[in-house]
Amino acid sequence: MKFIDTIKNIWKIEELKNRILVTFGLLLVYRFGAQVVLPGVDAAELANLSTQTQDGLLGLLNAFTGGAFANASVFALGIMPYISASIVVQLMGIAIPYLQKLQKEGESGRKKINQITRWLTIGITLIQAPGYIYNLFNILPGSAFVIENQTVFVASSVIILVTGCIFAMWLGEKITDKGIGNGISLLIMVGIIATLPQAFIQNFISRTSGDGGDIIMVLIELVIWFVIILASVLLVMAVRQIPVQYARRTADGGYEKNVFGSRQYIPLKLNASGVMPIIFAQAIMFVPGAVAGLSQSDASQSVAAAFSDIFGLWYNLLFALLIIVFTYFYTAITVPTNKMADDLKRSGGFIPGIRPGSETAEYLDKIMSQITLPGSIFLALIAVFPAIAVKVLNVQQGWALFFGGTSLLIMVGVAIDTVQQVNSYLLNRRYDGLMKTGKNRKAVA
Repeated sequence: MKFIDTIKNIWKIEELKNRILVTFGLLLVYRFGAQVVLPGVDAAELANLSTQTQDGLLGLLNAFTGGAFANASVFALGIMPYISASIVVQLMGIAIPYLQKLQKEGESGRKKINQITRWLTIGITLIQAPGYIYNLFNILPGSAFVIENQTVFVASSVIILVTGCIFAMWLGEKITDKGIGNGISLLIMVGIIATLPQAFIQNFISRTSGDGGDIIMVLIELVIWFVIILASVLLVMAVRQIPVQYARRTADGGYEKNVFGSRQYIPLKLNASGVMPIIFAQAIMFVPGAVAGLSQSDASQSVAAAFSDIFGLWYNLLFALLIIVFTYFYTAITVPTNKMADDLKRSGGFIPGIRPGSETAEYLDKIMSQITLPGSIFLALIAVFPAIAVKVLNVQQGWALFFGGTSLLIMVGVAIDTVQQVNSYLLNRRYDGLMKTGKNRKAVA
């Protein structure tokens, strides 16, 4: 009943209703584009490409694009070049003074950084698109290509793939501006969810097609899946509250000595880095296999085979270690404990028993280090759980990708963020939250 009441409240608020409808409409446009095959490619000849993207790293990339990669779609590269460009710009902001200056300029600096990210996205797409096209030549039979002139096909396809990526990026930005939630994250989440029903059905058929079937194992898998989702929610929502005391202001703007105001808290997230360590680690995991593949020796070929299997032991051991390392790295660059201590000091606040200033910064840094270790280990366990599901539970690889890793954490994180934004609209438009006696407030222009 509470859920139904919340839906009714959402529908009563005109602005929120319109934003949700705009979001759904733009997401439908993105999903429709994912089914449009590149001009010059016969859609009936894509069986080999679908087979190539069932497992391994390409299977993971295909899941992020919602099947567009396997469909040779105009959105085959999805929004991933934009994600790569955003990561590069964020990392460059640590070392390049110009980007550091832009980060401090507020809204105008953010717009310039976004423009730099867009241009870098085009550059990355121009590199990835020819590689994708030539992979089609290697995988698909000659009869799959309707355009006989290879140069014309490559040039036109590269232009279309770049345009598709930019259009997807535009859709994401429009969802953020005119819709609800973070548009880029929603596009990725919708792409991941699009492959979930097919993966579950294939696993269900595989479990139940034998003599008598094994419906009990399907139920056990679903229970484990819900437990992993719950663990992911706890990881995303968990915070360590640091108590903060504020001195009470006097009429002349000063502070009364030995008189304290209300106590508040600084929430330090257990996993402040989100899914970024997994994305960083996933990008690095391409390197060992690629380097080993340059040599034809037996040892190099065995290394290349080991690191091309995303469900293998050595792959996941290195993957988990990289996640822990990158969690510390990304937390260090995104949680400014020195700035937090300075802001706290300027506002007249302090942590009981800790002197304002440098000692507060050191204390916050110590707490972050203490909570980052269990957070990073927990994140690594969730990231490698798909491999555990394959080896221990004998889950099909496509369905196992949803038992943890980047896919599940992105779905959980984006869903929580979107629900929180919807709740914010509800609370802003009602005097008393979601109480039935509350009156809707009209938006002030």
